[in-house]
Amino acid sequence: MAETILVTGATGTVGSEIVKQLLPSAKGKRGRKEEAVVIKAASRSANNSAFEKVGGVQVVRLDYNKPDTLTSALRGVDKLYLLTPFQSDMVDLTSNLVDEAKNAGVNYVVKQSVRGADAQPGITPTRLHRQAEMIIEESGIPFTFLRPNFFMQNFMTFYSHSIKTQGAFYVPAGDAKTSFVDVRDIAGIAVQALSSKNGGGKHTGRAYDITGSEALSYGQAAEMLSSEIGKKVNYVNISDEDVHKGMGDMGADDWTINSTIEYFEITRAGYLSGISPVVEQVTGNKPISFSQFARDYAAAFK
Repeated sequence: MAETILVTGATGTVGSEIVKQLLPSAKGKRGRKEEAVVIKAASRSANNSAFEKVGGVQVVRLDYNKPDTLTSALRGVDKLYLLTPFQSDMVDLTSNLVDEAKNAGVNYVVKQSVRGADAQPGITPTRLHRQAEMIIEESGIPFTFLRPNFFMQNFMTFYSHSIKTQGAFYVPAGDAKTSFVDVRDIAGIAVQALSSKNGGGKHTGRAYDITGSEALSYGQAAEMLSSEIGKKVNYVNISDEDVHKGMGDMGADDWTINSTIEYFEITRAGYLSGISPVVEQVTGNKPISFSQFARDYAAAFK
């Protein structure tokens, strides 16, 4: 009988890549339909989902603030990829979803957490992620926690516009180094766990710190981008005050602004420079390098 996997945040950076990498499983092995996996792609507005026309994917609506959508989305689900929005009430949102998952008979949860969730005393976002992890632990549902470092794709999400228009990006990171990770590697680990037999198999109960294979300063990242896209890209180190003003002008709330600044405080302190072997250990592949990322997505920066 086919397993059903629900991917929350399915239109987001990581979620969409997980769905993409799961798709071959939806077609079964050697064409045997009975071994196929059913993929549910959950988003806030199912009618506008990017997966509506993708074969093998069931698009479902899931709005954390509307409990009835949780019940409907989780119906018949065996495994859950859990991604909660980055906001101050993420613990409450996690609690609501985990309660519904337990009621629905979900037998395995892969939670997207964050690097440093187990650090003490941590910063506001990492503490909230750890509290969310604990809710899953206490639920009794078997789990795996993924704790990735900053995404390489953040350069596209947050910096591509200024790189296109000004040839520069602005970050309060000083000369500190970060072991950026490509979301394709995060998704690769998630798919390994979600595709395991007997729940999460050997991944059950594990917490994986996920990084790339090298630690780079933002200045070094700018040099690599310049080389790979054929256009000069400058990194401009800015102050926390500049971040507060810039994000505020764009409409961000104080919690999001302050949490972002906290992340860059621990970046400058060197806490995000460590390198983990998890990508290769779990997937069998070496992590995607920043240079490869820049080559693959060069068009986004031109």
